[in-house]
Amino acid sequence: CPTPNRAPKPPRRPPRLPPTPATSTPRSAAPAARPPRRPPPPPGPGIPRRPPTAPSACRPSTRPPTPPPSSSPRSRSPCRCRPPRRPSPSRPPPSASRPPTTSLGFIASLSASVHGRKLSDPLPSPPSPAVSALLDLISALSAFVASTPPFPHSSRYGNPAFRLWHEKLGDSVNELIAPITATAASPSDLAGAEVELAPYLLDSFGNGTRIDYGTGHETNFAAFLYCLARLGLITEPDYPAVVLRVFASYLDLMRTLQDTYLLEPAGSHGVWGLDDYHFLPFVFGAAQLIDHKYMKPKSIHNPDILENFSKEYMYLACVMYVKKVKKGPFAEHSPMLDDISAVPNWKKVNSGLLKMYKAEVLEKVPIMQHFLFGSLIKWED
Repeated sequence: CPTPNRAPKPPRRPPRLPPTPATSTPRSAAPAARPPRRPPPPPGPGIPRRPPTAPSACRPSTRPPTPPPSSSPRSRSPCRCRPPRRPSPSRPPPSASRPPTTSLGFIASLSASVHGRKLSDPLPSPPSPAVSALLDLISALSAFVASTPPFPHSSRYGNPAFRLWHEKLGDSVNELIAPITATAASPSDLAGAEVELAPYLLDSFGNGTRIDYGTGHETNFAAFLYCLARLGLITEPDYPAVVLRVFASYLDLMRTLQDTYLLEPAGSHGVWGLDDYHFLPFVFGAAQLIDHKYMKPKSIHNPDILENFSKEYMYLACVMYVKKVKKGPFAEHSPMLDDISAVPNWKKVNSGLLKMYKAEVLEKVPIMQHFLFGSLIKWED
């Protein structure tokens, strides 16, 4: 039988041949290396070269050599553009190391000179001319308060009239110091001493710009007295008069300034401090009460004792002032004073306060960074 007609089949595609090695490039193969670049040609005779600059002291033109290994894990680069300021916040002031041995020793000697003495007791020796001149100085500053009344002011702290009072102090500071230096055996030897004494006296009564006062300003007054002792104007027989007459008058003046011009506490520790303004009256006041027959540290909780004896002992006067200006339970607004009242005797209170003064005032950078040094109180490296 005849076969049916079928459509012709399409031609088959030619088989795919594998690529030749010459034309294949595997993906993992690295690209061909580039030929090295030619260095730029030297400048022609018409293009001058830039002269080489000298390497800077602080930015060397080349990589500095590797410093030798240091024992400290945080070693600094030896290159410094500016010398450190003195006192530097990163370095404790000298009063934290060596100088407290002298300044704190002077305060300890003043404290020891009033053991068992009341403010109204007669002095063991008549006041020297320098002590009398110091009392005249404080009386003159008290007269400035009477002639500079406070302005009407609604803020809690900082009456601007204090700036006028402080300006009067600055204008007459040399005239106030001159009678003190004139009491020397040979006043000509102390010519120019006002230049170094004046800054301590100016900083003893607060800051006129910030209208504040704190333990740092009180330390400046102690430094002023210490400089007078270094100059020979105050001797050891004068120490009882310096505490019971001069410093007591200074404390009364500062209380007047604080109440009249509403000075802001500078560097106050709040409830964890003895007082918002002062520290040394507690040291001297505790020394006054050493070996007292009846009054103990816990006697500060007796209001009758505070009322009757606050005019004789600086410690009791300070506690009474704290209770006057602060409200609430005593253990809450003054826990430090409340804890000190549990100490068995005043001798331990006095020695502990001296250590506390060294740690909380003389070794505190925020306080001592403003302190000045000169030929009488030197910076010792």
